[in-house]
Amino acid sequence: MSNKTSVKRFWSILGPGLVTGSSDDDPSGIATYSQAGAGFGLATLWTALVTFPLMAAVQEMCARIGLVTSHGLTGAIKRHYSKPALYVMVIFSAPAIILNIGADIAGMGAVSHLLLPAIPSIYFCILFTAILLISLIYLPYHKIARILKYMCIGLLVYLIVPFLSEQHWTEILKATFIPTIHFNREFVTILVAILGTTISPYLFFWQATMEVEERKSTKRHLVVNKKIIHDMGLDVDYGMLFSNTIMFFIILTTGTVLFNGGIHRIDTVDQAAKALEPIAGKAAYLLFATGIIGTGFLAIPVLSGSLSYIISETFEWKGGLDSTFHEAKPFYLVLSVSLIVGLLINYIGITPFQALIYTAVLYGLTAPVLIAIVLHMSNNKKVMGKYTNGKWSNILGGLALALMTASAVALLYLQINN
Repeated sequence: MSNKTSVKRFWSILGPGLVTGSSDDDPSGIATYSQAGAGFGLATLWTALVTFPLMAAVQEMCARIGLVTSHGLTGAIKRHYSKPALYVMVIFSAPAIILNIGADIAGMGAVSHLLLPAIPSIYFCILFTAILLISLIYLPYHKIARILKYMCIGLLVYLIVPFLSEQHWTEILKATFIPTIHFNREFVTILVAILGTTISPYLFFWQATMEVEERKSTKRHLVVNKKIIHDMGLDVDYGMLFSNTIMFFIILTTGTVLFNGGIHRIDTVDQAAKALEPIAGKAAYLLFATGIIGTGFLAIPVLSGSLSYIISETFEWKGGLDSTFHEAKPFYLVLSVSLIVGLLINYIGITPFQALIYTAVLYGLTAPVLIAIVLHMSNNKKVMGKYTNGKWSNILGGLALALMTASAVALLYLQINN
């Protein structure tokens, strides 16, 4: 097989998993990773290594559920579990996703204002919301999927930024492979925030649904077989690896450049970009800032699309991103409302960083329950047939459940004792 053919084959395998993983590095996530690096230097680098296999295991289970059942996660839960469990997921997921959308729109607007100071950030927020809304309503799914897939390449800018300044690679390797844990409120809070922005429930819903949409769009109405499951697994693994690599380099950049430069508090993504300029230079600042805008355009369709699928499958509304507006008006109405409400959050006094924390709290509360349901469903032969979990899926899924449960308890404790 020629190199060209191998690359083409590799690129064809990549799809929903790559987009899901990349969308996890949204402006809200970048704010979290930037604060982790600025506040604690390299102390949280190891989290990128630890969360990768856990993310990959849970997302693979969700993808497999979508492939085998031909339903999104909401639809599968509705068919095999009680309605109260489903409604609890909806009640907790919707506010978290909308807050996440609002934080991402605000971050994109703030960074754009830094690049073009003459234009207020709110105008950029309105412009980006309008572009996203029009694109999602009028572009068919296969075009949206293709655009999102290529937009993932834009995240590679974060791999360049650390090399624009001097690095001590011995310290970096040590921080990567030897976990550092400080048992104080500030450090535990940032660990919880990192978990909330990496193992996020909305990604579970998106992953399962996109596997179904992907098969529809490519007209692969085939019986699921080992090759399809194998390719899906590779897609998820590469997507989560890509996501955590970007996360690693953002923490590395801010942990060396900002922390060592005496900047230890980052509340927004624009602060992170602006702080880089006098220390790391104009190139690092521009790359970091423009990357934030690109990640917003990548992540917000995933967030709003996830919410639309959750609501639509809950109430059995027809249609999705592969349908036109006239074929799926309720679906696109939910999508539109989520974007508009997300935009309006910027007017009610909630800062992007506050929205991120509230989102992490809601994700932290729902993730353990949802992971438990995913684990149970993916081991249920009546649902999955012969494609139930293997040993490692259960081990890693169980570790993810334990970690997110502990995080949920920590989040509640920290909020009550703030």
